[in-house]
Amino acid sequence: MAKRVNRPKLVEADEGATPRRNRVNLFELAYERIEELLIRGELAPGRFLAMQDLQDITGFGRTPVHHAVNRLAADTLIVIRPRHGLQIAPIDLARERVLLHLRRDIERFVIRLAAERAGPSHRNQMLHMERLLREKRDGLTLAEFNGLDRRIDKMVLAAAGEPFLEHTLRPLHTIFRRIGFIYHAHMTDRPSLEGTIDHHIAVLNAIATRNVERAVSASDALIAFVDGMFDEMETRIDPSLLDCSVEPLLNT
Repeated sequence: MAKRVNRPKLVEADEGATPRRNRVNLFELAYERIEELLIRGELAPGRFLAMQDLQDITGFGRTPVHHAVNRLAADTLIVIRPRHGLQIAPIDLARERVLLHLRRDIERFVIRLAAERAGPSHRNQMLHMERLLREKRDGLTLAEFNGLDRRIDKMVLAAAGEPFLEHTLRPLHTIFRRIGFIYHAHMTDRPSLEGTIDHHIAVLNAIATRNVERAVSASDALIAFVDGMFDEMETRIDPSLLDCSVEPLLNT
């Protein structure tokens, strides 16, 4: 008797019976799931795979995965290779350092708007998050911090009050979360999260107190901190972690 193989249950949108809102939710869930796998390196930079592989890995059906892949391709996180399937975009440190300069300029604009426009509810949420980061500063795991970092990004964008900015910044945030994950998880000395947590605390406090210039300065300091990661990664990170098609270096 053949052994039964358990596979993830596919989640597919029923075009005939499912309301459009539910279909859109499935698309977003598939996008978020693949995005998370990219950030954590479970879909390694440089890896080749087929659309069916993503369906099997995520448990989502063809339509949500196809929609998510198209968005991630537009975000430059997945490369569609005609006749060869898909490739998880390798990490090009030189290119992504240039994109960090773009992120710095956009973040300045967003942070300034947030500090100018933040209402009482926005400020309350940010002060609560600031206290949480201070209390848990010494014990946060990388996964926990990434979850809080996503919430911080949403808070700042909500305070800025311009929905267009989310579509511009989200791919950049994903690109640099992926960089940050590799940096904190794979550098030989396992750098502490305390530095990046402190920079996020400074940004939150400045926006919550509506100090515009201090908020912009705190944002610039955070970007400069990220830029410092590149100096270390360029000289010390195993190249195979940036592109799995590169043969790993062996310790001798």
